[in-house]
Amino acid sequence: MKEITTVGLDLAKNVFQIHGVDAEGVVVVRRQVKRAQVLLFFSRLRPCLIGMEACAGAHHWARELAKFGHDVRLIPPSYVKPFVRRGKTDG
Repeated sequence: MKEITTVGLDLAKNVFQIHGVDAEGVVVVRRQVKRAQVLLFFSRLRPCLIGMEACAGAHHWARELAKFGHDVRLIPPSYVKPFVRRGKTDG
């Protein structure tokens, strides 16, 4: 498996969406992870860049993921909106 360099994390109540790509932009992982498994998933991952939409819980998750050495960046919702295609349940 190729090394993940960038991860997009979509936060939700119970099931989070993870989209990871390598240095060339090729999709390496695209999966759903339950809330209880998020920290376990990222603890096994080498430090990388993680982007997520800024929301009420995003700051908490950013602090937790930064403890593993990841570079976490919060994206304003107005910048995320153009990428939403199918509404609120868009994975």
